[in-house]
Amino acid sequence: MEIADVSRAGSRVLLAATVTYALLGAVALTGLGTLPAATETGAELVAWFRANASSIRLGVWAFTVMLPAFAVIAALTRARLPAPHRDVFFLGTMVYAACIAVWTWTWGGLALHAERLDPAITRTVLDVACFFGPVLTGATTTMMAPVTLLGLRDEVVPRWLGALGLIAFVEQSVETVTIFGSAGFTQPGGAMNMQLGGSLTFAWILGVGFWAGLSVAGRRGREVKQ
Repeated sequence: MEIADVSRAGSRVLLAATVTYALLGAVALTGLGTLPAATETGAELVAWFRANASSIRLGVWAFTVMLPAFAVIAALTRARLPAPHRDVFFLGTMVYAACIAVWTWTWGGLALHAERLDPAITRTVLDVACFFGPVLTGATTTMMAPVTLLGLRDEVVPRWLGALGLIAFVEQSVETVTIFGSAGFTQPGGAMNMQLGGSLTFAWILGVGFWAGLSVAGRRGREVKQ
């Protein structure tokens, strides 16, 4: 098989992985729904987990089976980037995947025996999980920065992806303030982390996957015209 054929096959795999990631991401976000705030009491958390135990486990399942698709996106996108950008990007994706795994352990564990949860322990355990969003910004900015830089320079990566990356990168950088938050929009695990930051990061990952998957087909089309 020629190198071009291998590249086109990889492009199809990457596009399939991106679509799979999008669909499973929708299931995960639907399953988890609106997460409880850092300001809620232990008793309120116990009631929430008892009412949502099944949907939480569905969300945890979706995040778990998303990992192979994300790994394909990360690995095949890395191959399309120059050094050292590709290595910085790949390091960020590995930390990102690891953080999500640890975060889902917490939610799945609390949902396992929701009917027997202790309010004080539940609040303490979830306080740890709430810092998933604030700390994850380190991983997201690491994987976004090299791709965004290339896009803004119009080198390998298109400008539209560079612009999307710049928006997401700036938001994720500002989002680090949630480490110091305690209530409201900037509380750990709150709307800034999960709704705003999560949506932008999700959109950026899909943008990267579709760009990398379609880039080979686009180059092939230009070659034929020439």
